[in-house]
Amino acid sequence: MTAKTVFAYRDAGVDIDRADAAKKRIKALARQTFTPEVVSEIGAFGGLFRLERGRSTRPILVSSVDGVGTKLKIAFATGIHHTVGRDLVAHCVNDILVQGAAPLFFMDYIATDRMEPEIIAKVVEGIAAGCREAGCALLGGETAQMPGFYSSGEYDLAGFIVGLVDQSHLLDGQRIRPGDAILGLASTGLHTNGYSLARKLLFEVGGYEVSTRLSPLTLPLGEVLLQPHRSYLSLLKPLLDRGCLSGLAHITGGGLTDNLPRILPGGCSAHIQLESWPEPPIFGVLQKLGQIDEAEMLRTFNMGIGMALIVPPAEVAKVEEHLARSREPVYRIGNIRSGKRRVCYSR
Repeated sequence: MTAKTVFAYRDAGVDIDRADAAKKRIKALARQTFTPEVVSEIGAFGGLFRLERGRSTRPILVSSVDGVGTKLKIAFATGIHHTVGRDLVAHCVNDILVQGAAPLFFMDYIATDRMEPEIIAKVVEGIAAGCREAGCALLGGETAQMPGFYSSGEYDLAGFIVGLVDQSHLLDGQRIRPGDAILGLASTGLHTNGYSLARKLLFEVGGYEVSTRLSPLTLPLGEVLLQPHRSYLSLLKPLLDRGCLSGLAHITGGGLTDNLPRILPGGCSAHIQLESWPEPPIFGVLQKLGQIDEAEMLRTFNMGIGMALIVPPAEVAKVEEHLARSREPVYRIGNIRSGKRRVCYSR
């Protein structure tokens, strides 16, 4: 190195021109999600959202932040990048839905070793699609190049959501009572949790590839593991508006074992009847590969239930009728009883 050596940011691995190309595509995708309340453009230092007074009498804002976790490793291995963005939005939408909130706007954070505009555009396509489905605006975000921090060709992904619920419709668990039914809505596989264990078992212990087809799975492993994280907003919003539910639990990391107690009031326990819903075959494959005991499976994976509904006895028939009209299978998986705030399993 001599005194005449001249460096640019690109020499450190950060290509501003490639970042600008990616941001142009992101801007176009985000604009497709804008609602009338958005009063700023992508690229400003902050996103602006006008909260209309007529939306709610006693408005409460509900926010959440999450990521996709090591499910991203499957996207890298398969080269399929448009699904994880949708997963991210669905996870965040469900997290505020369980408190009765409908989403207003969403923001994302994407960090990568080197900017690849085509890949970033695919990720944001998924985010934008998820936002459009949820009726919320992709208000902005951050795309960061961090050379040397991430492995080549990889990225990290996180999202932040803000929603609104009127205080009269807030679900905080206080309406849950012994005698309430627990209904389960199906997941589409792992959703976005348990992937570190699943990857270890399938690709290290089993030695399989993302292209491997295993019985009884009907798709290659990569496609099975990239099945989308469902959003339950459109299914459940009418029930929330009618006050049919006393509680909701999004079954994510921790499974039924750890997520149901998060919404239970003191003096209530959740009793779950195993084998009362169909279990996606991927879970049996994983359990057999790792010789995992049942308690560990139930605390690591959703086991086929993506959302648990707590329903007063008088409302069960109405809830089931609504879901039947939507052609959504629903399973009576248990009930609420007096006891310590925990989950008890039986057959």
